[in-house]
Amino acid sequence: MANDYPGFVANRILMPMINEAVYTLYEGVAGVESIDTIMKLGMAHPMGPLQLADFIGLDVCLSILQVLHDGFGQPKYAPCPLLVNMVTAGKLGAKSGEGFYTYTAGSKELLVSPQFK
Repeated sequence: MANDYPGFVANRILMPMINEAVYTLYEGVAGVESIDTIMKLGMAHPMGPLQLADFIGLDVCLSILQVLHDGFGQPKYAPCPLLVNMVTAGKLGAKSGEGFYTYTAGSKELLVSPQFK
């Protein structure tokens, strides 16, 4: 059982992790593939946080982070500027064909978006 709070339990834990992965990329700590590979191999996640963000939809991730930030008023939920810029540019992840990765209809090949190469 979980109490009723902004974002509920899953989003309250997942979205800061995704946001921190975006910050890690934004700050030049590591590239897209490195971030996702480290989380897959080191943390046994089935997909990395950036790939997961693309799958969820970057606009959805941004919206959830904004709800958490507004609801709690804590800076740890403030969306990374890179995420905001990507959504503003229409790069929403798999549903728009480009996010942290590029998506081609009929292809399952995971290619890093040209902006991050």
